Amino acid sequence: MRFWLNLPLPVPITMGMAMIRKSWWRRIRLFWVGALIVALLQSCNHPLQLQSQVKSSEVTGFACHRVRHEFGETCIPPHPQRVIAMEDNSLEVLVALGLKPIASTIPNRTGSKTLLLQDKIGEIVNLGRESQPNLERMIQLKPDLILGMSISPQMYSLLSRIAPTVSVEYAHTNWKKTFQQVAAIVDRQATANEVLSAYQKRLETVRSQVLQHNGQQTLCVMRFYTTTQFNQFFTQNSFAVSVLDELGVVTIPDLQRQQWQIPNTDWGYFNTSLEQIDLLEADFMFVAIDPGAEFSFESYTNSPLWQTLNVVKQNKVYVVDSGHWVFGNILSANAILDDIAKHLLKENYK
Repeated sequence: MRFWLNLPLPVPITMGMAMIRKSWWRRIRLFWVGALIVALLQSCNHPLQLQSQVKSSEVTGFACHRVRHEFGETCIPPHPQRVIAMEDNSLEVLVALGLKPIASTIPNRTGSKTLLLQDKIGEIVNLGRESQPNLERMIQLKPDLILGMSISPQMYSLLSRIAPTVSVEYAHTNWKKTFQQVAAIVDRQATANEVLSAYQKRLETVRSQVLQHNGQQTLCVMRFYTTTQFNQFFTQNSFAVSVLDELGVVTIPDLQRQQWQIPNTDWGYFNTSLEQIDLLEADFMFVAIDPGAEFSFESYTNSPLWQTLNVVKQNKVYVVDSGHWVFGNILSANAILDDIAKHLLKENYK
């Protein structure tokens, strides 16, 4: 009852009841998942079952490499080899640093980075959806490090019972900092510097080619969202546009750049509709289609309003992989540069 008395008066009682029920169900679910993990650890005689209670160096016998992150401090092996990536972004960074994780999850909505990474990772264990990873399988794999980006506090509490767990904050526009943070965690700073240097050279090459071939260009980047009617264009707060801004010669239209001041666009995406068709006009358009959103894109392209866009009339609309245009890091940034070169330079592309 004390909880109810502290609620602001304008909040409807029914909403308060719904919030309480949701909170209790979440607590119950986390309790049982936690209990399951403890039971599994005990049945497997897992050496890290007391990870959250004692120092890792005391449990495993390895020299302790302490890492600070958003949930505090974690002790990990100096050179972790059995690493689990909790989502595609962690997987991408580890692969770019020359590490092959033993397992990873698959995205909830966006396209997978499988095509981008398959030549580098081969076969690794699939832990299921990012939002509901197979915790029992993770215990069986006996990882020496679990790495994720912006892991929830509840999930971190569960994962840290399985193995040393580090959560790195994901930032759309500050992905290089994230890349360097992970490099420091896994002791691959020299590799990170080499990879970033190669990316910078690639960036300068594409910049020079686009200027010579096309001059300054505007590019609208759209996303068709899975299972919903959301259609979005990317603003300067998005990962993809941060790459374009660094490139400097391919920019989003001014009308789109102005939208970042509107509430709820801090993630870098602005929901739009055919009634706002003027916002989509540009010299080129790239369309990232999430798996399952093909019908939504087809409906858009069949609209008479869509056909009024000059970029459509000039056949300068290209479909790109949402796996590396929506979220990503260094390898996705390179793939974006490849798409720019492929579609804007055409005959000059190699």
